[in-house]
Amino acid sequence: MDESGDHAAMTPHGERTMNSNHNPLKPRSDDANPAAAIEFRLFLDCVHCGLCTSACPTYTELGDENDSPRGRIYLMRQVAEGRMGLDEAMRRHLDRCLDCRACETACPSGVHYGRLIEPFRLAVEESEKSLAKRFDWFRELILFRLFPYANRIRLAMAPVRLAQRWGLYGLAERLGLFRLIPGRLGQMITLVGPPVDPGEKLPPFLPAVGRRRARVAFFVGCVAEAMFRHTHWATLRVLQENGCDILIPRGQGCCGAIHYHAGSSDGARRLADANVAAFDLEGIDAVIVNHGGCGAMLKEYGLHWRDERQPARARFAAKVRDVNEFLDQLGLIPPPGRIEAVATYHDACHLAHAQKVRDAPRRILSQIPGLTLRELPETELCCGSAGTYNLNQPEMAQRLIRRKLENVLRTGATIVLASNAGCLLQIGREVRQQRQPLAVMHPMDLLDLSYRGLPLAPEWLAPGNKKGRGTRNT
Repeated sequence: MDESGDHAAMTPHGERTMNSNHNPLKPRSDDANPAAAIEFRLFLDCVHCGLCTSACPTYTELGDENDSPRGRIYLMRQVAEGRMGLDEAMRRHLDRCLDCRACETACPSGVHYGRLIEPFRLAVEESEKSLAKRFDWFRELILFRLFPYANRIRLAMAPVRLAQRWGLYGLAERLGLFRLIPGRLGQMITLVGPPVDPGEKLPPFLPAVGRRRARVAFFVGCVAEAMFRHTHWATLRVLQENGCDILIPRGQGCCGAIHYHAGSSDGARRLADANVAAFDLEGIDAVIVNHGGCGAMLKEYGLHWRDERQPARARFAAKVRDVNEFLDQLGLIPPPGRIEAVATYHDACHLAHAQKVRDAPRRILSQIPGLTLRELPETELCCGSAGTYNLNQPEMAQRLIRRKLENVLRTGATIVLASNAGCLLQIGREVRQQRQPLAVMHPMDLLDLSYRGLPLAPEWLAPGNKKGRGTRNT
């Protein structure tokens, strides 16, 4: 039962705590109902077995049935059937969901939880009438007008980069001064990692090294391009070494996930259609993406909107491959350079759970000579980033990242790897704040070093580093 005590919940065994004469198989068709656009049969797939609960980060932390996938499905179904209205208590439970989709991996019945929670929350956001919500400056200015545009992010980060060069940022971080910046803005500033040479602007074409084995197009994105262009370059070099001609189409941009998960379906659709128009699918084997959150969104373009452009989106989505997935399927050419280090791999939620890509990164990393890869305990649990979740739900996000880093430290690794921008930023911040001697890297960064025969910079991995000079996002 929720702390408010005023709405239906479920027992730990999945039994209903409310009786009603309303037909449970007949959804209310009222367009104002946030569940109106959801296929009702998707609710019926859930048999309330409870196997999802142990995989759910919020249930694991809170132990509240309403904060489990089973409980949230039940609450949404109550709204769909007209048994309950959507009150603030219910919204808290739904808003606390990270949409990590670990429950989909755990579910033996194949429940498509993402196809329930995402359209439901989208409808709730779009129906919001309060002035505070409709004119939320952070949502409108930061999420919708800053984050989806790489050049704007770089411009906004210029003062931060200047402060980092002068040593002021690190000093403020060590003294805890960023805690004085209120709300989501303070959370956002602390996510910025140390400056890394981004490299030159990405060219429109890069040729394969040696015999051509594939011809691919590369998706650049927004935050990934602004903050992880060095990882883009590493990815491109790895693809070249594996015999790939690479096209980098102009006109592409944000995948639309930020808009979609923040309640702007139309904004997400505009970005999606711009990306579909930018990529010529003829003559390419795949559209390659190197960040899990972007990849999950791109692969589901054909599911989100039902209109005349849906077939084109579906064709595009069918071509999308995560870089780990693609290289594993292509057959990785083993890199020659030894990297004598211990690493652990964190499963980014939207790569492991949404895209079902779990083994490919491990198989690829295992081919780096000298590298010892240790399995991360609770790797299936979210790190707390979850897109913009760490900005909107900082308390739960902090609990999850502390748990994640504790598990990382138990492995004895000196490198933690993740295939998603949000995870890299979230883990990197916690590593810096706890001053742990860990390198936080994308698998392609490490693989690129091996192909080029370059060692890890010693200052990244200095054991016993108490000042945290070695903790940086590479």
